[in-house]
Amino acid sequence: MATTSNGKRVDVYTLVTSSIIEQLERGVRPWMRPWSVEHAAGRICRPLRHNGEPYKGINVLMLWASAEVQGFASPYWLTFQQCKQLGGFVKKGEHGSPVVYASTFKKTDTTDDGQETEREIAFLKEYTVFAADQCEGLPEHFYQLAEQPKESIERIDAVEQFCANTKADIRYGGARAYYAIQDDYIRLPPFETFRDPESHAATLIHELTHWTRHETRLNRDLGRKRFGDEGYAAEELVAELGSAFLCADLHITPDVREDHASYIASWLEILKNDKRAVFTAASLASQAVDYLHGLQLHSQG
Repeated sequence: MATTSNGKRVDVYTLVTSSIIEQLERGVRPWMRPWSVEHAAGRICRPLRHNGEPYKGINVLMLWASAEVQGFASPYWLTFQQCKQLGGFVKKGEHGSPVVYASTFKKTDTTDDGQETEREIAFLKEYTVFAADQCEGLPEHFYQLAEQPKESIERIDAVEQFCANTKADIRYGGARAYYAIQDDYIRLPPFETFRDPESHAATLIHELTHWTRHETRLNRDLGRKRFGDEGYAAEELVAELGSAFLCADLHITPDVREDHASYIASWLEILKNDKRAVFTAASLASQAVDYLHGLQLHSQG
């Protein structure tokens, strides 16, 4: 549970979902450009724990949003104790940002016939972290600024290799991008029709995230029956978040699609009907990204 400014207690699901709804209603996708372009960890990257491990799921969106609002350059986040253990300290007057982790508690019920049954109930527990920018005395790499970025073509080559390592069937032709689940292939318009190499890469990564839903991979079925239904919108939200996470990992700027407004409208409907929907989508997106990263290891092995 969290507490609002007026002292009213509100659960984490409602707090985070309400924040995302507010941004979407302003036409802003909170996962699109909320990262630093200054830190040496990467011109674009996911938020990092003190040990360099990327955050996953809803915490990525929460910390990206916090970094954007407060203008943090470093992607590193630490608890008060972690900062202290590394020889640093949190600057006076700084306020931390919330992150969550899943936990469970056991509840005992009594049945009608007097028998006691025990069940586990899942919930989210909140704790506070501070950006490295809010701390002093940490090791140098927490503050190190990026050198001159590499040429775009080098980063694009990395994306092409990443996608090739998945062995996905990628075909070119036509005027739209999509993943055909029945025949299990990705279709993209000709490379020359894209605005720039990064737009092509971001679109390819989006469709590659859809590709993970096949029954032979993650078997992700969100009830999609037809174009535009709730299941369709839910799967698109997973692909949107998954591609944002993966673009961050590969240092590619995500692309705002032409159907920006219609997707926002469909996501708003989902989020307003289910306060846990974005948590589920972010978790499934992280699973998709982990799966795709796993294929890189398999290919190299």
